[in-house]
Amino acid sequence: MSLNQESYLCRKGTPPLLETTIPAHFQSIEKKYSQREAVVSLPQNRRLTYGQLSEEIDRLAKGLMGLGFGRGNRIGIWSTNNIEWLLLQMATARIGAVLVNINPAYKPAELAYALRKSEVQALFVIPGFRVSNYVATLAEVVTELKKSSGQITSTEFPFLQRVVLYDPRSPAETLKPFPGFTVWKEVIASGEALLQSALESVTASLQCHDPINIQYTSGTTGFPKAVVLSHRNILNNAFFTAQAMHFGQKDRLCVSVPFYHCFGMVLANLLCLSVGACIVIPCEHFDAGQVLQAVDQEKCTAIHGVPTMFIAELEHHDFNRYDMSSLRTGIMAGAPCPPSLMTRIIEEMHCRDILIGYGETEASPITHLTTREDSIERRITTVGRNLPHQEVKIVNVADGATVPVGEVGEICFRGYHIMQGYYGDPEATVKAVDEEGWLYSGDLGRMDSEGYVQITGRLKEMIIRGGENIYPREIEEVLITHPDVVEAAVFGVPDDYYGEEIMAWIRLRHQDNVTEDTIREFCRDKMAHFKVPHYIRFVSEFPMTVTGKIQKFRMREIAVAERGNK
Repeated sequence: MSLNQESYLCRKGTPPLLETTIPAHFQSIEKKYSQREAVVSLPQNRRLTYGQLSEEIDRLAKGLMGLGFGRGNRIGIWSTNNIEWLLLQMATARIGAVLVNINPAYKPAELAYALRKSEVQALFVIPGFRVSNYVATLAEVVTELKKSSGQITSTEFPFLQRVVLYDPRSPAETLKPFPGFTVWKEVIASGEALLQSALESVTASLQCHDPINIQYTSGTTGFPKAVVLSHRNILNNAFFTAQAMHFGQKDRLCVSVPFYHCFGMVLANLLCLSVGACIVIPCEHFDAGQVLQAVDQEKCTAIHGVPTMFIAELEHHDFNRYDMSSLRTGIMAGAPCPPSLMTRIIEEMHCRDILIGYGETEASPITHLTTREDSIERRITTVGRNLPHQEVKIVNVADGATVPVGEVGEICFRGYHIMQGYYGDPEATVKAVDEEGWLYSGDLGRMDSEGYVQITGRLKEMIIRGGENIYPREIEEVLITHPDVVEAAVFGVPDDYYGEEIMAWIRLRHQDNVTEDTIREFCRDKMAHFKVPHYIRFVSEFPMTVTGKIQKFRMREIAVAERGNK
């Protein structure tokens, strides 16, 4: 570790980086812990040991090969949390395919964008969840599903070849609503004739720098970017996060965060599998009561979440009925943690070693993490120091020079964890990562003399609401399609529960019959629920610069001041 009076820290650390692939590392873990539980899915009433998990992964991997998929092919998943999600995560890694994570809350236009942007060649999907009917949505987006037979040929999605439907309650018995769907058992059957040696040969040919995952992340302009991550990126990030947590084969992690996020896929699933720990799936989608029940029933030693999740758990009406004494550690990330919440998690949930994490999808995702040895003050006011084998610096926004310790600037990262780039978008990649390999986060912060970083704000306009990354322009582009909306500006305002809430300033053509509720209803049909503006203000004009640019920071100041006076 080196730190001088400049805001720069390089941590070396031990052990050395894992220079291997995810399947190769998993095989070494499976050999050690084949009889230990690897995953427990309470909604599915299923349990798999490491040995059983390995067998299921290989069956699916050979099925994918039997369908013609392999190294570099892009296979998407549009689903809530379940064992099949985990199987696909590991099976795609086993054959070198690239898993594309798609948010289960996406509406048709958002799904279509994700499929096109990543040039998805196969998509795994569940029938639906709650009010979301994924089959109907897919039939609307990929019209060929109604008339194709297994193999799809689509003019709108020229890369898409297969859509695999499975029901988490009974994957092997899923029925086809349309002839164009392939079902889980057909995938498995397609690989039954393949020899195990063929699968082993494919895995042996993989390199740790091969791309293995595409995650969608929000930016300040345009639509979501497709972040390309390698075996080396995410395996090491998971492994060294586990080391920082003192996490091992005897631990059981309650995973209430969604798998489609890096938080769930890397810092939960892969973190557990990298050290032989057990993944406990309490629910398909976050439910505070089911999480509490899972911790009690399965004697979980760790729990992850964003602040809103922990608040919901602590405030649950049956909280005192459940035994939380097995908890020891976990990660809270995605939004600032109020000091009072940290105290309650430690005292009431008995989670004495809860850690605060910080990072971004482009960094695989964790760059900073507090430790159990840190003081409560540091665990509340900072995001800790960077993980081993990572560099961080804070630079002047104007000239890019590294600022002195204690001064605010933009936080930058460099190391094994930096993405390979944005899929299909070299221009955006160059803007995000400079020639020396530094990733510019867009976040503002300061570093103290021991390398601890405090986040002070964001250069980007991105809104983080309850752990969800939301970018204003996409919402604005939906709002201006309303026939009575002339102009719209969207930004985040502070919120005690979600960290931030979405506010929209809207200029109308005619005020008649347009209300806040009609605008929200219009949005609900066109975007995921968490993107719908919570606060709406109708205005006749926006704060502007002399060159005619909208000043969102002024809108935010006005909104905060007005709310403070109420």
